[in-house]
Amino acid sequence: MAAQTSGQTFLLPDLGEGLTEAEVVRWLVAVGDQVVVDQAVVEVETAKSIVEVPSPYAGRVATLHAGEGQTLDVGTPLITVTGDTAAVAAPSPVVDTPTSVEAESYREEEKAGSGNVLIGYGTPGGSGAGRRRRPRGATVAAPVIDPEPISTAASATTRVPRVISPLVRRIAHDHGVDLHTLEGTGLGGLVVRADVEGAICSEPTAEPVAGPRTEPVAEPAPSTAGERRIPLNGFRRTASEALSRSRAEIPEATVWVDVDATALWELRESTRTAADPGPGLMSYIARFVVAGLREHPVLNARLDTERQEIVALEAVNLGLAVQTDRGLVVPAVLGADRMTTAGLDTAIRDLTARAREGRATTEELTAGTFTLNNYGSFNVDGSAAIINHPQVAILGLGRIIDRPWVVDGELCVRKITQMSFVFDHRVCDGGTAAGFMRSVADAIENPASAIARL
Repeated sequence: MAAQTSGQTFLLPDLGEGLTEAEVVRWLVAVGDQVVVDQAVVEVETAKSIVEVPSPYAGRVATLHAGEGQTLDVGTPLITVTGDTAAVAAPSPVVDTPTSVEAESYREEEKAGSGNVLIGYGTPGGSGAGRRRRPRGATVAAPVIDPEPISTAASATTRVPRVISPLVRRIAHDHGVDLHTLEGTGLGGLVVRADVEGAICSEPTAEPVAGPRTEPVAEPAPSTAGERRIPLNGFRRTASEALSRSRAEIPEATVWVDVDATALWELRESTRTAADPGPGLMSYIARFVVAGLREHPVLNARLDTERQEIVALEAVNLGLAVQTDRGLVVPAVLGADRMTTAGLDTAIRDLTARAREGRATTEELTAGTFTLNNYGSFNVDGSAAIINHPQVAILGLGRIIDRPWVVDGELCVRKITQMSFVFDHRVCDGGTAAGFMRSVADAIENPASAIARL
């Protein structure tokens, strides 16, 4: 690793999943702070989640190129570090080697350089001693924009490579694209993901640009008296697009039923102890949903409109609608069909907690096959939910409240909830939807016998 004395500027790396921009949520360092290689320096929010970005350089922070709340394009300056900075290794030529050798070469490349790990986990073997978090609410100095042009070359022999993202290198390698033949469209000729994908599709790459996107950016419309304009963040933009697509493409239908959840309530209470609260109601209902999907597998599916085929999925990745302070997300419990009630309880609690913190993984946020929506947590009874495209159904659960109910001809007070089920009418008809609903409802009303059959 060569030592450098001049400043090195780290560009916002390709964060994967086709994302082209990210919003700076919180700087973890300030101008003047000393950083080490792979130390997390900033939290950014993409349309998928909130991730930490590690520094590929060691030294002293000279410039933060964006303020908190500002959105940056991939390939634009993020942070400049001066002093003894760790040089980033230039990308190795693309060669055909055995898989084990290839994997080892890739690991060594990442160790030798910055890593620039896509979602901020740091390179293998990276030191964690230098990771320092700035407490939320702490004052961060306003970013100083360096008036001088940013140089991507530290010397004649050592420079920031034209490919900074390991994801871009991996895509190029897997498709046999020679990175050295590409003209980068990122800042300073940086080769970004779009350049590689363009080469794969045999399409001409865009003309290289010398700096950030130059097309005019629309200024926010001025607010008039009595109104306040709130820009859509990454989460809300993504949710808006998905929900609009769902309503535009899916001919949905809804069925609902009132369910006597008294027996389930009592079962949950009977498992509680002073030391162990036992599984929550949602874990039981999640297990009943999984069982219902086994009986009606067409609901755990997606629709291939191009081939006019229903694609039934073997694994149940149970999506859970989670409201966060940044918007609605629907992460999934992966492999929910293989879990016990206790296992589902642990997984649900962990997943929802991480989702509210913006820590759900990309796979968890995109791999759901069916969604369970507990809108009862908002103290409401019903909802005409929107299917989470490309899924084909969503089950909603309202609040559980005491209501008058007739049991064996006698009027009594029971724990009642309303379930609503929205389904894609192209995939199934009302009989299948009603069958699934009754399967879940019957299990809730007779949980002991349902669990015995699972």
